[in-house]
Amino acid sequence: MYVKPKPMKRYPWLLRPFFWNQKRKYGAVLEPALVWGRVPKLFMAVAALFGVLERRRSPVPPALRSLVTVRVSQINHCRFCVDVNSATLNKRGVSWDKIDALEEWASNDQFDDRERAVLAYTEAVTRTDGQVDAAMIEDLKRHFDDDALVELTGLIAFQNLSSKFNNALDMPPQGFCKIRPGGEQTEE
Repeated sequence: MYVKPKPMKRYPWLLRPFFWNQKRKYGAVLEPALVWGRVPKLFMAVAALFGVLERRRSPVPPALRSLVTVRVSQINHCRFCVDVNSATLNKRGVSWDKIDALEEWASNDQFDDRERAVLAYTEAVTRTDGQVDAAMIEDLKRHFDDDALVELTGLIAFQNLSSKFNNALDMPPQGFCKIRPGGEQTEE
């Protein structure tokens, strides 16, 4: 990790409820949050955007949101993000077999038409050589209205921000998943 967290007592009080909530939810404060927290205004802006994208009334269902975050994390080689987002995806009801197959989603029959449309779009937005075209948008509009499409795009952009930040600063996984014999991930 290229930038270390500060001692907890050196963070402003306004960030502490966020850290408390992470500890309650994940069992530990997330190290990337502590690094973002070195610049409190930046942390608050990122946290606000994350909160909007993860709200209960999002038009993009929770498991689908997590599927997107794992795929973006894989593409961007963010070990921390793959770790935490895979564990969340599994908690949202997706099997480890399907999570393990995510990198080969296009040739795997575990993924339905809506997931395929979303994953194709996710890759096109995330990859620097990717290209979104009218046919891709038309396919997505079979499953989402314009507001949901905007939110899906925002989620993909946010996860690119998050995973690129974490990868650039070499954020290690925090052990939410571990590799089982055979390469499969499992929750610890």
